Amino acid sequence: FQILFFGVLTTGCNSVTDQFLAKEVSENFLIQEDPEEIFDSNFSLVPQIRVISKDWGSGHPKDILEVLTSVAEILFPLGGNQPYRPVWVGKSDKGPIVLYQRGKGGEYIVNLNSQDRYWCQYAFQFSHEIGHILCGFKDGNSSNLWFEETLCEVASLYTLLRLENKWQDAPPYPHWKEYGTEFTKYAEKRMLRYEKEIPGNLENWFQGNIETLHVNPVDRPRNVALAIRLLPFFERFPEGWGACAFLNDKKSMKKKSFYSYMNDWYESCPNSKQKKFVKKIAAEFGIKLPMQKNMNDN
Repeated sequence: FQILFFGVLTTGCNSVTDQFLAKEVSENFLIQEDPEEIFDSNFSLVPQIRVISKDWGSGHPKDILEVLTSVAEILFPLGGNQPYRPVWVGKSDKGPIVLYQRGKGGEYIVNLNSQDRYWCQYAFQFSHEIGHILCGFKDGNSSNLWFEETLCEVASLYTLLRLENKWQDAPPYPHWKEYGTEFTKYAEKRMLRYEKEIPGNLENWFQGNIETLHVNPVDRPRNVALAIRLLPFFERFPEGWGACAFLNDKKSMKKKSFYSYMNDWYESCPNSKQKKFVKKIAAEFGIKLPMQKNMNDN
């Protein structure tokens, strides 16, 4: 089983130039051992990231690993389901993807479709897929998958807007420091492109589109526009990322209304700060939590 996610064009994402290119390293860097042996049981707030594919065009696996690690160091410590298993990252021409299937040691398997040295594109795609991991993604009815996809867009914007400062303070290589501005430019261009896809009153928009949201979970303009609206909540309340771990706790093959989906999220959160955060998000859509128990799921 797989979840498939949209590919990302390189437009607006500048490739790293020779000025920022790290020294060549041996191809022996790539993992050659049996996948069963690629497992480290020593967990930390940031799980082990492994690049398991060779062909990334002019992008070197060691450099790609540095970019992906920078992303992981921003998002994973905020997650609410610690410790996280290692993440294996491969290359796929079919688009960014995170598999429901895990490695034999429980490793997450993520494929990216970026190539060469478009570091902001790698960061964008990988942070989106980490977003699914933070949301406790699982197979089931896809009626409310549009909302999870929106949160993953939030994860991408949240990360891209922090990478510049991160690389200013501690770049993977000293000569990559100046490239950090590219991440901010990429995020800002994406936000500018899609910010007007949804009108100002989100509650009214939601009421007018509630019957069709489930038709296409991966609607890029819509999901990015929604992410722009929700991003400030994650900026102000970092406990929101911890709350995301419980988003799909009660997900099943049964179709649920978005109202019930949000109420399930609220009820699954173990502490008051997380519940308060979910209430704030739900209120943006005109939903008051907790729902009355006698309300029917339509």
